[in-house]
Formats: sequence, structure tokens, C-alpha cells
Amino acid sequence: MNTSFLKSLGLKKKNNGTSTGLKSSSSKTFIDSYSPVDGKFIGSVSVSTKAQYESTVKTALKAFDVWRKMPAPQRGEIVRQYGEALRQHKDALGKLVSYEMGKSLQEGWGEVQEMIDICDFAVGLSRQLYGLTMHSERPNHRMYEQWHPLGAVGIISAFNFPVAVWSWNSMIALVCGDVSIWKGSEKTPMCTIACQNIFQSVLKKNNVPEGVSCIVTGDYKIGEYMTKDKRIPLVSATGSTRMGKIVATTVAERLGRSLLELGGNNAIIVSKSADLKLVLTGAVFGAVGTCGQRCTSTRRLIIHESVYDKVKKGIVKAYKQLKIGDPLNPKMHVGPLIDQDAVATYSEAIKQVKKQGGNFVVPGGVLKGKAHQSGCYVKPAVAEVAHNLPIVHHETFAPILYLIKYKGGLKNAIAIQNEVPQGLSSAIMTTDLREAEEFLSTAGSDCGIANVNIGTSGAEIGGAFGGEKETGGGRESGSDSWKAYMRRQTNTINYSKTLPLAQGIKFEL
Repeated sequence: MNTSFLKSLGLKKKNNGTSTGLKSSSSKTFIDSYSPVDGKFIGSVSVSTKAQYESTVKTALKAFDVWRKMPAPQRGEIVRQYGEALRQHKDALGKLVSYEMGKSLQEGWGEVQEMIDICDFAVGLSRQLYGLTMHSERPNHRMYEQWHPLGAVGIISAFNFPVAVWSWNSMIALVCGDVSIWKGSEKTPMCTIACQNIFQSVLKKNNVPEGVSCIVTGDYKIGEYMTKDKRIPLVSATGSTRMGKIVATTVAERLGRSLLELGGNNAIIVSKSADLKLVLTGAVFGAVGTCGQRCTSTRRLIIHESVYDKVKKGIVKAYKQLKIGDPLNPKMHVGPLIDQDAVATYSEAIKQVKKQGGNFVVPGGVLKGKAHQSGCYVKPAVAEVAHNLPIVHHETFAPILYLIKYKGGLKNAIAIQNEVPQGLSSAIMTTDLREAEEFLSTAGSDCGIANVNIGTSGAEIGGAFGGEKETGGGRESGSDSWKAYMRRQTNTINYSKTLPLAQGIKFEL
């Protein structure tokens, strides 16, 4: 594997994982990163100590005093320049994402493009942080709302989108006047360092304090420092529902804010009127893209009995054509899982499906041999199951697709979709306008994302991204999600020579 792209991103065999990512580190402990593509060593990143964490927070808060006073359009200009720098490094950073995480090269480039897109969005947003003006009930008074930055925003991201999710949070937070402290996944530490190296070069060129964007590196212990820290008013965390419950509880105990993007157990409903060409494209990519390691991956296909056999036949045929191998090879459809732990989880889920009565129409398994030497390559699997099996209600972060048959009207399919505890993404395939509208109605999908005639996987940055129930209720990226990164303030101005009280109260002195 040619890894010359590492040097262009400022990466070394040993990298510092604290604060700016550019200073020397006194940490004696390192995280070693190995590629799931070929099992080879990529590099090491130092683990932040408690003292280094403290220093990083102080650096960030000092930078906040400067950054928040800059006019928002000027902050947007810094973000614009970062977007331009990402354009210059798109090829190299996309290759790093693909090599360290294991997603296809096209998906790696696509993730960097999401970063560029959110920079563009944030630049426009920097001139649109609008408040409201209200009419006062008192004469010669004016009322309005304005928004102020929160301070240092803590960002905890997951391995499956090692760069994009940080940018969704950080770029919006930055134009709002916040500074960011990022704990990237310990499974993809080189991606974290690369993003930070690029950003620090932009800050340095503009004489902006380096603490505007900080990183800390390590496992859950570093996350604990952040969630317990009263100096960090908002913690945005992406990961499992189990992790999210810990973050939410810890942050709530100190009356802080948390923005959670947690598990998904996403379904596509296939109605009797569905265009089956759309079904196959949406379902197969949704189920096997990123080797089933997207929070929006399609886990369940809920199919009307009248088209069930035809859809099953099409799915089985499509899966036989999948090519599994090196994700940097554009001829491959499916890359590896992130590591051996993920492979073990996948294998256990397959056992549970069989134990609970499921029937595999496309068998799974772990691939061996020279082309799959990392031991992280598995076969995407498809199983016919009853909708209420315990394993079906559990999110398995792997390429296992469940086929579920439904009878009767759409109401029955929606009930099956909504019965799982997660509530991130959902979709319906139908050419019936009434069915589409029913799916999107208040009695329809209970998910944060509900699509018609596209799959569950993937999202545009212009819309707020997030889900309900055990997905955590958070919203990040587009729409008005910027409000999560700011504090609202109501202002009343009296420009009269008297002081009338609200509700006509009289208080005579």
C-alpha cells in the first residue's frame, strides 16, 4: 500500500495528540493505529494525560476570549479558508479515511466533501445568526432576542465518520463564536491529527489563537474528563446508546448541555406499489455501504407480502455480485469492519439470529486469505426473520440485513418499524401518494429522518441530522441546529422617562 499521502497531511510515525497537535508531548503512552485494510501499522498518537487535558482546556478558554469578540463574518472567513484547505487536501485526507477506517475510497472522498460542504454552509450562517424582535406591552419599550456563544464545546466523535461528524459540530460552533475541544475515536487517531494539522495551518496564517481548535486523544477516560468538566457547557457525543446514556447522565448532573447522536436500527418499508429498482439500489447500498457501519445503515427491510418473494430474489441476486476487498480499489463494493472486536460482534449476531429462528438466505462468514489478511473482512448477510426477535431490536454495527414480511395496510408496516427502541432514519418505497403522506404524518415514522423513495443511508448537510428515542434527540449540521451551540438572551430596552411595570402593576414610592 502506497502511503505517501500521510506525509502530505503532516503525519509522522509518532504524533502528539494533545492541544494543537503540533507541540511536543510528554505523554509516555501511545495509541497505535493499524489499518483494517491490510493490517499494517500506520502510526502512533500520544494519549493525553490529565495535566495535558487541563492545559488544553485553559488554552481553549483563553482563545475563546479573543474568538468570541471577532465579528461572526470574520469567524466565517476563517472557516471558509479551512474549506479551501480541505479542497487542496481532499485526495490525501480521503485516502487516509479509507485506509484507517476501512470505508471505500469514494466514501472517504465523500466524507471530506461533507466537511467542505459544511464549511460553505457555516460561512453563510455566519451572517445569519438571527434573533427576533417582539412588541412590548409597555409604551416606549423595545424587546428582542439575541444569541451569544456558549464557550468551549466538547466534541466526542466515532470511528465510522472520523472527520465529517467533527466538522458538522465544530464548523457550526466556530462561526457561533465557540471554540472546540475534540476527542476523536481512538480507533482512527491519525484522521484526528490530520484534520487538526490542516486547521492549525489556517489559524496560524491568520494570527488566530491556536486554542480555537484543540484536540485531546485517548479512550473513554478522556471523555470522562470532558463530560464532568463544568468549564465545558456543551458536550456533543456520537456513539452507542450505552455511551450516550453515560454522557447524558454525567453532563446533566452538572446542569450542562448534551447533544447526542446515538444508535440507529433503520428500516425501509417496501409497499406493494414500490418501484423495485429503487428498492434494490437503496437497500443494498444502505445495508453494505461502509460495511454496515453507518448509524444510518439499513438494518431492516419491511416488505409487503405481495412483493416479498420478488424483492427477496432481487436482494439475493444483488448480494451475489458484491465484491469484497481493498476499499481503495474502486472495483470493490465492500471493505472491512473496523477491527477484530467488530468481527466478533458480527459473528455473535449471526449465531443469535440462527438461535432465535432466523433463516439466512445470504449466509455470512469471515473471509480468509491473502486478500483479506487483516482478518476484518466479512460477508454481508441477509436473513428472513420475525419482526419481534430480540436480535432484530438490537443494533448490530455490521452488514446484516433482516427481511421482514408484513400483511395488510401500511399501518402494520409502520408499527413494525416504530417498535424498536432506536429512532434515527427511516424510509418508504412507494408510488402511492397517500402512503407517502401517511408515512410522513404524525401517525407515521417516529424517526428523526423519514425519506420517501430513497434509502435510509446518507444525509445532506442542509438538513438537521439526528433522531429520537434511544438515538438521543440531538440535531447537528444544517437547518437551525446552530442554536444548540449558543445561548439565547431576551433584552428589553426602556427609552422613556418613566418605569412602567409589566402587567400594569403599580408600585408607588
